[in-house]
Amino acid sequence: MLERIRTIHRASRHTYGSPRVHRSLKALGVAVGKNRVARLMRENGIQGRVMEVTRRAPRLRQFQQDGKNLRLQTPFPNAKDKQWVADLTYVKVGSQYQHLITIMDVYSRRILGWSLSQSRTAADVLQLLRRVIRKRDPDPGLIFHTDRGIEFMAYTIQEELVRHGLRRSYNRLGYCTDNAHMESFYHSLKGELIRGRIFNCKQDLSLALSSYIDGFYNRSRLHSGIGYTNPIDYEKRTA
Repeated sequence: MLERIRTIHRASRHTYGSPRVHRSLKALGVAVGKNRVARLMRENGIQGRVMEVTRRAPRLRQFQQDGKNLRLQTPFPNAKDKQWVADLTYVKVGSQYQHLITIMDVYSRRILGWSLSQSRTAADVLQLLRRVIRKRDPDPGLIFHTDRGIEFMAYTIQEELVRHGLRRSYNRLGYCTDNAHMESFYHSLKGELIRGRIFNCKQDLSLALSSYIDGFYNRSRLHSGIGYTNPIDYEKRTA
């Protein structure tokens, strides 16, 4: 049993704690109690990679006052491509920071697309948004939700959404929890991949992000919010 636990832990890139290891064992048909899994991991020094994530420091930002949080008035999506969320975070490379922009499907938690750049402009968001729209081809009415950063509220982004019949939605002022799904993703990303690592160039960071997001997070990582499965399998099962 201990060897099975170690195999699953290695496959998770040493990120899984006992709940996800237990779920993985169950999925393999192994009958074992969660308390036993937790005890074996504890006694053998096997633990998930949980680290505190430093939040972005408050900055003076320009906000537009229009725009509502449509998600507050809308039930949780019952299929993919009904609600997307997007956000931006910072990752240090050498002595500078790169800006990571991501778009997620709320229903499946799948990261639909991401981009990395030294700038943080509406043009960067627009390029990513267009790429995701081409790939997913969503029906009109999809909610696209972000915070009130100027790169998301720019007129070019609003015009692109209108062109495809998509509805824009924004956090309420002062409520970062309105975009909790994306905040949770960044917490996992930084805790499981970024913290404790040094990236000397953008290419190294890009390769690491591709391996984590496209290879692990979307295809293998178990998500408690979708029944301990991965986003791609969840979309297939519920199609």
